[in-house]
Amino acid sequence: MLSRQALRTFRAAAPVARPLAARRTYAAASAASENVIPPLAVFGIDGTYATALYTAAVKTSTLDPTAKSIAQLNALVTKDTKLSTILSEPTLTAEDKSAIVTELKKHAGASNETVSNFLAALAENNRLGILKGVCEKFSEIISAAKGEVEVVVTSTQQLDNKTLNRLETAVSKSPYVGQSKKLKVTNQVNPDILGGLIVEIGDRTIDLSVSAKVAKLNKLLTDTL
Repeated sequence: MLSRQALRTFRAAAPVARPLAARRTYAAASAASENVIPPLAVFGIDGTYATALYTAAVKTSTLDPTAKSIAQLNALVTKDTKLSTILSEPTLTAEDKSAIVTELKKHAGASNETVSNFLAALAENNRLGILKGVCEKFSEIISAAKGEVEVVVTSTQQLDNKTLNRLETAVSKSPYVGQSKKLKVTNQVNPDILGGLIVEIGDRTIDLSVSAKVAKLNKLLTDTL
């Protein structure tokens, strides 16, 4: 998405950044927001920014459009590996960051000030490299706010809808899911598990993969010998 040549083009079109003193940091903005308690605690630097973003979106009544923009940004960064590399470069100049923020806002369809301030804060604090992590943890907070439980099913190949629906029905009846909770099921492909499934329900993991069984067998043999 953003090659070095593209960066030079974006620099020319990017607006001049406001002085740092004239712009309140995102962390300060979130600290000033009282009485907003996120439904889920997320940790790490990316978790701190995700929590601040949620708080700001609630306080400005822009939670839905913010969630939509963040989902689009997450999809963009996930798909574009070159972009992820560029965002993590420590040598980005102020002009580079301004150009990147401008381009990210375009792709996110971000017309609200909440997302604009969030991206500007990441750029100012040299944290553009954690954008994907922030997006993912923000998504976790949004799911918790909606009463959703994240279910990630890892398989060696993409599962069809019928199989996923059967898994969703089985998980919904398990003790791992509380009453009145909605499931948000996603399917990830990882050939390294060799076969079987790995089912992650919230913070719990049920490993039914062939690779896990092989590892257990190897350990048993090693301990025996």
